Amino acid sequence: MNRILLFLLFCHVSTPVQHSLKFDYTASSGVKNIPDFVVVVFVDEVPVGHCDSIGMKVEAKLDWAQKLLDDDREHLMWYTDRCLFHLHSYKELTDRLNKIGAVHTFQRMEGCEWDNETGEDNGFAQIGQDGEDFIAFDPKTLTWIAQKPEADYFKHIWDSNRFNNEVWKNDLNQRFPDFLKRYLDLGKSYLLRTDLPSVSLLQKTRSSPVSCFATGFYPNRADIFWRKDGEELHEDVELGEILPNHDGSFQMNVDLNLSSVTSEDWRRYECVFHLSGVKDDIITKLDKTVIKTNCDSPTGPVIGGVIGLLLLLAVCITGVFMWRRRKNGEGQQWT
Repeated sequence: MNRILLFLLFCHVSTPVQHSLKFDYTASSGVKNIPDFVVVVFVDEVPVGHCDSIGMKVEAKLDWAQKLLDDDREHLMWYTDRCLFHLHSYKELTDRLNKIGAVHTFQRMEGCEWDNETGEDNGFAQIGQDGEDFIAFDPKTLTWIAQKPEADYFKHIWDSNRFNNEVWKNDLNQRFPDFLKRYLDLGKSYLLRTDLPSVSLLQKTRSSPVSCFATGFYPNRADIFWRKDGEELHEDVELGEILPNHDGSFQMNVDLNLSSVTSEDWRRYECVFHLSGVKDDIITKLDKTVIKTNCDSPTGPVIGGVIGLLLLLAVCITGVFMWRRRKNGEGQQWT
């Protein structure tokens, strides 16, 4: 008898030469107004396709991905069979939980990272429950690592299924890297492009830190920092997460606490944005005249509202992706 959890895919912080393919699964019980089951495919953190319990079919989000599915019916059927298998399996679980009034969210992340300079690839598979680590697969030892006492039961069962674990290993170490290299080649005009961001200085009030905010850049292999007299600062600064925008680009920010800095010394500070593969950095001098703020301006309330909304959005997105960014981690059948 199959016993199926279900699960979401997560993000790792990529190095400058790494590419990634990730499958994010999530299923929930007792949560209103969202699909019971969703799976999203990411290439280099860009969503390229998805399937859910409402549409009941695989849909591409980018033109090159749609062309791949149109031209390669076998590839489409692999995704369709996989999606429907997990969808129906997970629905059995959520229906069972709904009957007893339980509210749970299950997540699974699986995929691989590939270094296009060294050729090294690493597969990962991670399962979570209600936002916490549950169990992970180690393709080197073909065993499962329980991360909560409740996972010992599943570890015992899954470790006894050597054949299924071999399938996991093949997917993580061969199938997924092959998929990733194919996708990077087909979608290179989009996935391997370089977009520079717009950079702004934001400040809610005169006593608030100044935030250097960069948005619209691609890929997500970037760095942003404050420096004084040409030297990078490590104190009185707070670096934010790299977060996705709705259009596939990314955003990030770094805050500078100026409470102990005199007005005369502001000219000594500058914000530096560096995008991997781009020679020239974007340098923004700390200048009161270019800071967007709600101080001393008739349009202040509007600007302040925009800044507040941006900061709130950043906090919310950070919370959603926090579990993903802590991970390094398909399965066919769970018994």
